[in-house]
Amino acid sequence: MAVLKTYARLWVDSLDDALPLLRTLTGAEPDLRLGFESIELAAVGDFLVIAGPAGERARYAHASATVVVTDLAELRATLLAAGAVITTPETTSPTGRFLYARHADGAEVEYVEWTPELVRRIIRPAG
Repeated sequence: MAVLKTYARLWVDSLDDALPLLRTLTGAEPDLRLGFESIELAAVGDFLVIAGPAGERARYAHASATVVVTDLAELRATLLAAGAVITTPETTSPTGRFLYARHADGAEVEYVEWTPELVRRIIRPAG
């Protein structure tokens, strides 16, 4: 299991208002933009922008980062062996599979195993 990418989370009211500055800062267009449940997500550079009503965003605010990994099952075993608690069990999403875990030190992180297509397109683009 390896960590492929780590995103800093940004909480905003509107993706359309947030993305112009992030495009300028990163020099990139969003790699992802999608809706999930009642929020919208966009990944640009090393930022994961989470938009929607404050009450809906709060459902996801307990995690300090989003980390993309190669193997969610192996990661889960590593986390549990280190005393972590799975706070949101493995769930399927448009990007692959994810879970939330609280580490023994109290940090809570969202871990995601992307679909092979996303890994090829974003992490290992054809060159």
